[in-house]
Amino acid sequence: MSYRFYSSFRRSRLTILLIVAIAFSLSIAPRAVTQEDLAIPTETPSATVPRDGLYFADVVVRNRPIFQIGSLPEIDASARTAIINRRISSLLTQNETPERVEIAPDNPRKIATLRVNNRIIMTVTQQDAEDFGLTTEELAERWAQQLNTAFDKPPLAIDVTQRLYITTRELLRDIVNNLPSLVGAIIVIAITWGVAKAVRYIAYSWARQTEGDSNTELLIGRLSYGGVWVVGCVIALGVMGLDFGALLGALGLTSVAIGFSLKDVLSNYISGVILLAARPFRINDQVVIGDYEGTITQIQLRATTMKTYDGRVVYIPNQEVFQASIINNTASSFRRSSVMVGIDYGEDISQAIAVINQVLNSVEQVESQPAPDVLVSELAASTVNLEIRFWVDSRRSGFLATTSKVAQTVKEALEAADIDMPTDIYTLIVREMPQELISKQVQIKEN
Repeated sequence: MSYRFYSSFRRSRLTILLIVAIAFSLSIAPRAVTQEDLAIPTETPSATVPRDGLYFADVVVRNRPIFQIGSLPEIDASARTAIINRRISSLLTQNETPERVEIAPDNPRKIATLRVNNRIIMTVTQQDAEDFGLTTEELAERWAQQLNTAFDKPPLAIDVTQRLYITTRELLRDIVNNLPSLVGAIIVIAITWGVAKAVRYIAYSWARQTEGDSNTELLIGRLSYGGVWVVGCVIALGVMGLDFGALLGALGLTSVAIGFSLKDVLSNYISGVILLAARPFRINDQVVIGDYEGTITQIQLRATTMKTYDGRVVYIPNQEVFQASIINNTASSFRRSSVMVGIDYGEDISQAIAVINQVLNSVEQVESQPAPDVLVSELAASTVNLEIRFWVDSRRSGFLATTSKVAQTVKEALEAADIDMPTDIYTLIVREMPQELISKQVQIKEN
């Protein structure tokens, strides 16, 4: 691809330079000089190397190559065909079915010109005849016949068939020309596949011995596998002749657009890599992420999967997880819980605390270390509120069950010890009313 792009660029540049030179010659020459005069030598030329590296180029009619012409010392094959193709295109634009091609030999100069409607299409030189092993007249006859056949617009079926044939022929020619590079690229891809699998296995085995976390192990294995494939693809493209300078230039022009269009996707993947590396939570941890609370079931590069306590599955994009405040309830094996209980002002607080401590020691699910605490939390309007703090299993099921059991057992134990736990009491104070209001109320009742 890079070679064709370079050849096309060189052809375009040579064509522009040729047109400028012709215009300059026409402006100063004492007689009329045509482009064909510049392209045709007056004697048989010696063999020279064309400047663009192409010895032959296609003469094209209606986007189909008809035959090839060679380079001359004064002009490359590509520049020469550019002039001829431009004349043919101009002729077909004016008339879809032009007249027959006429041959005008010039024996003293050993050339022959092909004309249509008295317009010069091209010149057949002695060098052309030598290239094909024919005389100038025979080669002119052949090219004239091929041009006449191409100028006649064929039926649709024949035209489609010809185009398919030409396309298939060019494809096969390109495949044959590029076969060594294709075989080399396939070999590089095969080697890359084997090396990538080996590297992934080694990285995964190392991660299992050092990390101890399945998500990090998978991350290390995938990154190693992908990194080897990136290097292998770069080498394979180099074997196929890719110009990395042009590739980097194209990526530089499109990187901004790609970044804006894929910023959310890339942000999720980058956030996933950071989360797997930082590990604020692991699989089966019970966490609170924003408005969601539940158990982590899967951590992927794009999203984190959570199963809520009511059985729903939530897929949270990693970008939101990365930006949110995360509460990991199971980061530690134990978690502190608390129960509030109120006793009457007339009860003995020390006795109530002793009863509660006996209850906490009797519940097996309550951890002895750290030791439970019973604190006077508040002197409310009608009760003395005691806060019971104790440590239990951090898993939600054990946390709720133990907290409920402690609250029930404490209530039953305080009742058994005749410690009153009154509800909120509201005292209404009725002050003395004026005698006039009392007399009015008595009169209203009598009436």
